[in-house]
Amino acid sequence: MKILVAVKQVAALDEDFEIRADGLDVDEDFLLFDLNEWDDYSLEEAMKIKEASSGDVEVVVVSIGPERVDESLRKCLAKGADRALRVWDDAIEGSDSSVMARLLAAVVRKEAPDMVFAGVQSSDHAFAATGIGLAGELGWPHAAVVNALDYAPGARQATLKRELEGGVSQSVTLQCPAVLTIQLGINTPRYASLRGIKQANAKPIDVLGLDDLGVPASTVGVDASLSRVRRMYIPPKGRAQMIEGSPDQQAARLVEIIREFKGA
Repeated sequence: MKILVAVKQVAALDEDFEIRADGLDVDEDFLLFDLNEWDDYSLEEAMKIKEASSGDVEVVVVSIGPERVDESLRKCLAKGADRALRVWDDAIEGSDSSVMARLLAAVVRKEAPDMVFAGVQSSDHAFAATGIGLAGELGWPHAAVVNALDYAPGARQATLKRELEGGVSQSVTLQCPAVLTIQLGINTPRYASLRGIKQANAKPIDVLGLDDLGVPASTVGVDASLSRVRRMYIPPKGRAQMIEGSPDQQAARLVEIIREFKGA
């Protein structure tokens, strides 16, 4: 039995940063990279299933990105994942979540897992689209924002709860295999042990190119994406002032500002 966990290395802005010369992204020299928080929970959920099973359960993590992504994949290996896959080709640069879903679907077809887990969203883009897009590419049942899961390895169904708006939960039974996007708080992610870190450093990370997945270069990248970044920039600072005084004085001053703005 196999669980495939899709993970992402996300970027966080340093205190000071600069936009790239092409104006499409932040210069990587000013970014801090780490494993996406939501993916930490989806990996832990897979590990819980593996450790509770009396049978053979393999947990495989996969990520799309350049060589620096290996650091996040090794963090997953240190926490107990059995294998790590990294997908990359220079043609993938600039791809949006629809292309990422297409690439992950190719990995799923190659690996043939029984379940696929992913985080609800990434902390950098927060589109919450890749996991659902993956299910659409595969034609598999799916559930988003899963905050409780009851699944036995090899079972044909999974029972779960998913978080809706307003604090409402929905109980769902899905046919398997399925794609689940995991919410924060479903479990408590473990820390990597020193032994796990040492073992992870010795494990290989399999790198898959487009040819390995049977994906044409024409179906990835900016031109194949449904969305693209036109321009990234730091907005100019606006004018702001603190209005002091009594409520009546503040209201009178607001009226003056509005009239000035309208040119009255």
